[in-house]
Amino acid sequence: MAVNNEEDQQNQLVGHKELAHKSLLQSDELYQYILETSVHPREHESLKELREMTEKHPRNLMATPPDEGQLLSMLLKLINAKNTMEIGVYTGYSLLSTALALPHDGKILAMDVNREYYELGLPIIQKAGVANKIDFREGPALPLLDQLLKDENNKGTYDFIFVDADKDNYLNYHKRVIDLVKVGGLIGYDNTLWNGSVVASPDAPMKDYIKHYRPYVIELNKYLAHDSRIEICQLPVGDGITLCRRII
Repeated sequence: MAVNNEEDQQNQLVGHKELAHKSLLQSDELYQYILETSVHPREHESLKELREMTEKHPRNLMATPPDEGQLLSMLLKLINAKNTMEIGVYTGYSLLSTALALPHDGKILAMDVNREYYELGLPIIQKAGVANKIDFREGPALPLLDQLLKDENNKGTYDFIFVDADKDNYLNYHKRVIDLVKVGGLIGYDNTLWNGSVVASPDAPMKDYIKHYRPYVIELNKYLAHDSRIEICQLPVGDGITLCRRII
């Protein structure tokens, strides 16, 4: 069998092979199997409603896929998380996944530059009975993180921090949230395989937004791999998620 030429291989890596899902799994059928067998049967009715509402939004590619939401929910329960943070909310699928997984007195500090997107999902979050766990702040996250760090009492107090925002600031976020998460706590960075572009050549054909943010994602991945303060595990779930456990 003839081997595809380099351009064909790169096209597959950076998203030119059209799939109906966000996962890096190169088969719609296999991904659908995962959803139908393990994810959708266990998906909370409010999460299903929010997912279906978000699928109709023109920027639905920003949404956390349901299999990733399921992973986050299990992780939060395994570590008995109560105090969490989310940077980048969109319509709130990962936020609702977190809120449902936290105990009744759990809290989420949620940040996003666009409150309009958050308010699209807010009625569903309220109907699920977990809106009281969420402290939403509109605006850039970096100034708020800097403000939190000025108070020593905030350091090392977060059990889990999830980052799914502007990729060009991922490293800036890491340099701040590493001091806010507790030792033994987790940080999750979404999109760390960035549509497969992290292994593509710089001149490979790719969508403009993929090409623009690709260097920042690669920079983050290299930094995390050598950060002695954390243990890491990079998973090919969704568009790639890297879990960082703070050890010192």
